[in-house]
Amino acid sequence: MSAERTNNWMFLVGAFFIALLSYFIWKDQLYFAALPLVLLAIYAAIFHTQFTFLLLFLLTPLSVNIEEYVNGFGLFVPTEPLLFGTMILLLMQHVRTGVFPTYVWKNEITIALGLYLLWVFFTSVTSAQPLVSFKFLLARLWFMIPMILYGSRVFFQEKNIKIALWLFTIGMVIVMVYTVFLHAGYSFGEKESHWVMWPFFKDHTIYGAMVAFLVPLLIGIYFSKKHGPLVQAILLVFILVNFVALYFSYTRAAWLSVVAALGVWGLIAFKIKFSWVASVVAALGVIVFLSWTSIEQSLAKNKSEHTTEDFGKRLQSAANVTTDASNLERINRWSCAIEMFKERPFLGFGPGTYAFEYARFQEPENMTIISTNFGDGGNAHSEYLGPMAEMGVLGLVTFLLVVAAVFYKGITLYIQWPKENREMKVLLLSMNLALVTYFVHGVLNNYLDTDKAAIPIWGICACFIALDFRLKSGQVQKV
Repeated sequence: MSAERTNNWMFLVGAFFIALLSYFIWKDQLYFAALPLVLLAIYAAIFHTQFTFLLLFLLTPLSVNIEEYVNGFGLFVPTEPLLFGTMILLLMQHVRTGVFPTYVWKNEITIALGLYLLWVFFTSVTSAQPLVSFKFLLARLWFMIPMILYGSRVFFQEKNIKIALWLFTIGMVIVMVYTVFLHAGYSFGEKESHWVMWPFFKDHTIYGAMVAFLVPLLIGIYFSKKHGPLVQAILLVFILVNFVALYFSYTRAAWLSVVAALGVWGLIAFKIKFSWVASVVAALGVIVFLSWTSIEQSLAKNKSEHTTEDFGKRLQSAANVTTDASNLERINRWSCAIEMFKERPFLGFGPGTYAFEYARFQEPENMTIISTNFGDGGNAHSEYLGPMAEMGVLGLVTFLLVVAAVFYKGITLYIQWPKENREMKVLLLSMNLALVTYFVHGVLNNYLDTDKAAIPIWGICACFIALDFRLKSGQVQKV
């Protein structure tokens, strides 16, 4: 085809596209203006898959849920369309050429995730609402297949781990600076803290969770090696922004999760025996179990909503589960989850169905000023009770198995990693502590069904899988 003919075709296609776009703008269907970005994303995913994969870590904190603009259609853009498209593309490529590394299938994390997903599939078949459950399964797959299966290949190169951590950090810093400046315009009011992070985060709880998640990562990047003066200064500013954002998130669970991560760091640093830790955790579990009845009986004592901006009072509120409306509502959700489990202890109501089923399990004495009679307030507020209510006892067991496999692999990797490669050893510790903040936070909230939490968490799991193979095969870079 001659150059002149090619130019003519390009002119015609361009003119047609401009005309089509003008028509949709005239009809006030402005979201069609994103079509060039969609085409660009498709091109990048096909021809620059690794670049697109790493870019997700920058885009995740900046993604926006279009549910606010398109009624009844919740989707985080651009991350979820990119993930879904990448999943389809990778599956097609794997059938042809095998893009997923063989070592990924032998790792304890992958095996645990496989058992979990198998149980999600089985309970989706038996679900009270199969359509909802299979949608839940599909969402899990489009997070896990690109992140775990392809990510373990990308992160085989240590430089890609560092790039991903930096990109996620930059994305989070952009959101934190935006949020803090907007919040400052309202004199850092407590009520405004619930929404100033919009449209990037739905509310202050998930925002606080990911701000807390970033704390160990940023500190780890800072101490991992001797940076140049400019980079050191930038990182110090980032750390300052991180702590300011954490404080003004007014998210008690986030504050406590950072304290928990600090405690785990102490256990690792001072090599406290695991048996001692397990004994303390077991004892605390028994105390909570034996005290549960008295906790429930105290629910009616104080049903006022929290509005204080005082740091000490909010921490005291977090510790006192019986005198704060937010905590009381959380216990209401937990009680519903437990009652749902009692009704269907083996198979549950089906993955993703809690929000549609919990209303009838609410007891009048447990409801608060922020409860809804229709039970349309959301999820179980727990990464652990949610699976138990939705997928029965094996739902909880398989999820706990995933968490145990992740920490077992992450901590043993840190212990076994050669001291000569100090940079990666420090980053391994920081990634473990970041996961601690989330899974401690997961006792009180659950966000793994969103890109904000799923991408960085499953991404770190992929790092562990890749680094584990490097260590076992003797391919560790010694610096």
